[in-house]
Parts: sequence; C-alpha cells; structure tokens
Amino acid sequence: MTQTIVESRSKTAIIGFDQPFCVIGERINPTGRKVLAAQLEAGDFSTVEKDALEQVACGATMLDVNAGVVYNSNPNPNETEPPLMTKMIELVQGLVDVPLCIDSSVPAALEAGLAACEGRPLLNSVTGEEDRLELVLPLVKKYNVPVVAISNDDTGISEDPEVRFAVARKIVERAADFGIPANDIVVDPLVMPIGAMGTAGLQVFTLVRRLRDELGVNTTCGASNISFGLPNRHGINNAFLPMAMAAGMTSAIMNPIALPTGPKKIAEKKAEVEAAGIILPADMDDEAFVQLFGLGSTKARAGKEMEAIRAANFLTNNDAGGGEWIKFNRAPVVPGEGRARTGRRRRG
Repeated sequence: MTQTIVESRSKTAIIGFDQPFCVIGERINPTGRKVLAAQLEAGDFSTVEKDALEQVACGATMLDVNAGVVYNSNPNPNETEPPLMTKMIELVQGLVDVPLCIDSSVPAALEAGLAACEGRPLLNSVTGEEDRLELVLPLVKKYNVPVVAISNDDTGISEDPEVRFAVARKIVERAADFGIPANDIVVDPLVMPIGAMGTAGLQVFTLVRRLRDELGVNTTCGASNISFGLPNRHGINNAFLPMAMAAGMTSAIMNPIALPTGPKKIAEKKAEVEAAGIILPADMDDEAFVQLFGLGSTKARAGKEMEAIRAANFLTNNDAGGGEWIKFNRAPVVPGEGRARTGRRRRG
C-alpha cells in the first residue's frame, strides 16, 4: 500500500489507503480574510496562534500554513512572503506537535518554509505547468519532502477528467525523473462545485479510483469546493467526504472547526424566547443557553465534517474497534458531576 510519510519534530502522520483519513487544517490562510491579512502585515500573530491550537484540538492531523498576504506597504510577495512564512512556520511548530503543510505560490516562500520547518512537511504545491515543475521539483528532491500535485497545467483547469488525469500522470513521471517516488506525490484532482457542474462528484470519485489503481498515489482536495455557492454546505460536505474516502481519497485540506455561535445570533434567539413568554434562570450563561436551544456552542468544536470522517474511518476499518469514534462521541464532563453515566438496563 502507498504510504506518504509526513513528520513534525515529534510526531509522524501517514497518508495512505489503509490509514485513517488525514485532515489538513486550512484556516491559517489570509486569503479572503481581511482581518487576518491586516494582522499579519502589522506583525500580530494572535489569530494564527488561535487557529493552530483550535484546529488541532478539533482533530486536524496536519496544519496548512499559507503566508499569501499582499502588503499595502509592499505589494511584491517575492519580497514579503518568504520572511513571513519563516515566522509563521516557527510560530506554529512551537505551539503544536502535528506535521505542517507549507502552502505558497511563491517558490522562495516554499524554500523559506522548508528551511524553517522541523521534520518532514508536505509541500503545497506543484502543478503541471513547465516553469512550476522546474522550480518546485528540485526543492522537493533537495529537502526530501512529499508534495501536493495539482492537476492543472499551462492550459488551465480542464473540465475533462481525462485531461486532469493526464496532467497528474505527467507530474508523477516528471517527479520520477528527479528521483522522487510516487508515494511522495499527493495528487489533488481538483474538485469542481457541484452547483455549477452536476457531474463534479462522480468525476472526482472516478479520478480518485484511477489515481489509486493506475498511478498508486495518495490524493487530497479542497473539500469545501464541492459545495461552493449552495445552501446547507455542511450537508453536501458531510455526504461528499465519506463517498470520496470510499473511492480512495486519503486526505483533504479543510476546516475541522464548527465556528462558535456569535453574540448577535444569541441575542436574536433570546429575544424570541422572551417574546414567547419563556422564563429562563437568571444565572444561565450563554453556553448553557445555546446548548439548550440547539444553537451549537459559544466555543470552537469539531465540525460535522469531522463527525462524518470519523464515522467513515470506523466503517472502513481504519479505526480498529471504534476507539476514536467512541472517544469523539463521549459525553463531556460536567463540572461537579464527574463523567456522564451511561444508560443501564433496568433489572426485573
């Protein structure tokens, strides 16, 4: 079985067909996050710290680190991104013990991250574009690390799955020319939004099977792409991930966290409750309130996608005896009450 080994200073993670699904936490990324981008330009890493700790607490196997900020003071990422990547890698690996995924479109930032990272990180990414192959594959060989291979080339992203498979095969073959084995290539077959392409799910499942059976490589994807633009995205994601796993997908770059319920939503619900004439205890805090009314939690917790993944791990015998599933669903300890009791059969 193909196994891709990634390591931190103290922990090893294995991406493989006979391994639990590898969740690569995606939140340390300023793309589309204006507040985080501004913080990073100002040298404020508090959100990075928070995202790192919360994602690991919610079950991430690895963390993706992306330093792609376009500074207002200097719009040249070739100058600003490498030193920022170094700082972010050093910070994150000092906070958590999981392996890292170094994510950048700037080759100098990739090398800066590789130089700073302890262990054996995953490099994200190389494409089938000729200039990208010539820039990134030597880094992969030099640092002896695995790499994400994205199935697009100089012609762009094809909607034809045959073309995407051909690009993946090209990257695997070119990597072999550099002495990089197939088990160090993790192919992203590119998930299209199903709202725009009705066959997107079927395409990915077919591609993943072929990549596993014909090229012998592990696979990954941006998991939430499948549900882009649709209502109830979590519902789509929850169905997609186990189906992709059954087809042979071995990892995904995704958000493992269910975001906390915010003050605005809590205030709106409290107004509804008051209007209905329901009287609540005066000392009820917000966390007890949102739990009572099914609003989630005021704290970051593992999302429904993580529940679906853990269930699929159990069902595919990648959670022997269901230990992780049981741990994931164990009732929390209530202060002053000890661990929640399990039900007992009444004696006759």
